[in-house]
Amino acid sequence: MSSILYVIAIMGCADDSNECRSARVEPATYTSIQSCQAAMPAALVRNTDLSFPTIAAACQQQGAQMARNEAQRPTRGG
Repeated sequence: MSSILYVIAIMGCADDSNECRSARVEPATYTSIQSCQAAMPAALVRNTDLSFPTIAAACQQQGAQMARNEAQRPTRGG
């Protein structure tokens, strides 16, 4: 059984918060969506130095699972 990890993505948004773009990803990883969401308020406080009218955060699955799937594929020409 594989574990899923989550990271907090920090996004910078326009005034209306409709147009957001990725600004940073927090270095910490979390083993559950609940623990990731619980850490979001502190992550937002750490990232108030960004030059955007609005800063938002979202928990996202880390890409390790995709990389593992790629490694399991057979190689060509070998």
